[in-house]
Amino acid sequence: MLVLLPPSEGKAPSGRGTALKLESLSLPGLTEARRAVLDELAELCAGDEEKAREVLGLSEGLRGEIAKNTQLRTSGARPAGEIYTGVLYDALDLASLDTAAKRRASRSLLVFSGLWGAVRVTDRIPSYRCSMGVKLPGLGALGAHWRTPMASALPEAAGDGLVLDLRSSAYTGAWKPKGEVAGRTATVRVLHAPTRKVVSHFNKATKGRIVRSLLAAGAAPADPAELVATLRDLGYEVEVQAPARAGTAWALDVLVNEVH
Repeated sequence: MLVLLPPSEGKAPSGRGTALKLESLSLPGLTEARRAVLDELAELCAGDEEKAREVLGLSEGLRGEIAKNTQLRTSGARPAGEIYTGVLYDALDLASLDTAAKRRASRSLLVFSGLWGAVRVTDRIPSYRCSMGVKLPGLGALGAHWRTPMASALPEAAGDGLVLDLRSSAYTGAWKPKGEVAGRTATVRVLHAPTRKVVSHFNKATKGRIVRSLLAAGAAPADPAELVATLRDLGYEVEVQAPARAGTAWALDVLVNEVH
């Protein structure tokens, strides 16, 4: 099972240990695309601060994030699972999982990123600021930049198993499962049961809980149908829209009564 996650806007500080080693990151097919973004982002943020703030879409209060991006090659790196914070990652709470569940997380979780493309939670990266919606002056829109390298790297990472896609819409454009990979992909929405509406906060929190539940239970559903059965066994209320044609992802709605 491969679980695709969005990153968090807020991130923990960089570590004090060894600096980034780009070639050591998972999915080596993305290395050159990562280097291109890293080089331009660092150059942008080392120059005109106001231009960098505009390109990155940062408010005045987040101006300090620009300096962080100038030190990406020298700051200490930490596992991505420690760098990403926020509602989904608080609910997932990787640090409190037992050893076996942590091993499963290291194999199955893949976090999408405007800067790195996608990384595993054990990959060591510095704290940074660069969303997938950014359009760099030289490389252009990052979503488009990642499509070509992702087209070969992601099917390889998915292997022949289930793909559980929990990404937010900003990150889905960088890679869309196609063909037989799409047929074994399940996307998930979290809906407030009484209103059938998506609410951002508990949408993220519930997705984090879903991933934690699967990891803690040692669940290994082989396909979307098994995933539905597994989630129901774990106590989730799930409605399913099976694909109408081959090469289309399954759509799952997880219904939640309490907004928390």
